[in-house]
Amino acid sequence: MSAMIVSFNDWLPACIEKIEAALEKALPAADEAPQKLHQAMRYAAQGAGKRLRAALVYAAGQASAQQSALPSALEHTLGRAAVAVELIHAYSLIHDDLPCMDDDVLRRGKPTVHIQFDEATAMLAGDALQPLAFAQLAQMSVAPALVVQAVNVLSQAAGSQGMVGGQAIDLASVNTRLDPEQLQHMHRLKTGALIEASVQLGAIVTAANSDIRMALENYGSAIGLAFQVVDDILDVTADQQALGKTPGKDAADNKPTYVSVMGLEQSRAFAQQLHEAALDAIKPLGEPACRLRELADLIIHRQS
Repeated sequence: MSAMIVSFNDWLPACIEKIEAALEKALPAADEAPQKLHQAMRYAAQGAGKRLRAALVYAAGQASAQQSALPSALEHTLGRAAVAVELIHAYSLIHDDLPCMDDDVLRRGKPTVHIQFDEATAMLAGDALQPLAFAQLAQMSVAPALVVQAVNVLSQAAGSQGMVGGQAIDLASVNTRLDPEQLQHMHRLKTGALIEASVQLGAIVTAANSDIRMALENYGSAIGLAFQVVDDILDVTADQQALGKTPGKDAADNKPTYVSVMGLEQSRAFAQQLHEAALDAIKPLGEPACRLRELADLIIHRQS
């Protein structure tokens, strides 16, 4: 059956099932020494996640290849890239929740890693997930030059000029009022960089040309920022059960958010503008980019 015929409501669960199976293969066994560390890594990386970043890798690969159905070998390679992104994301959530950072006790509807295990184990689990992510990229069955590109894209997105840098700005901005441009810069790094990298990895694996890569880069930039705007909206409009984490925590910690800087209605309007920009960016890619359009809709309209 062609991937185009499958409905999005069937495609996304199948995509999540693939990434869960790939994570199971990539992660060390729970009974492999050191057991406690490996159990913490698995606890953080498996189950209950939205897997949106992984889905973006697959969807971008489909759009880049300009094919409605991908060969199994290409899907397998995209799976390694998707696992790499999910491992980096899982590590970032562990460290985000630590007492020295956001000091949160709930993530994805269950106790955070440092609560379930202990603070030292949580820190080490995050540390261990990072190199495991790059090991996945190193094992991709593509040309060596493309492996180097993938490693470069993910390392920049995860580092001081990306996710970690954004987190540093976030911590330094407590009790500080940022203007919209400063807030946007922080979130393009903290949240947007890894989402944009997910899209870029799909293009790299399929050896997409420069025009396709530029279209996907623009899409990823817009939808990555939109994801954070919606996150800030949900933080003040959704309850704990829907979010799977503590709502209203940013306001309680006096952190700048889109809602605190722009107001709720203007934040919603901005999210819609970003959604439209993302869709405009991939218009030239035609029907093979349908999953990217559907994921953009999901990101904008999600309730958790």
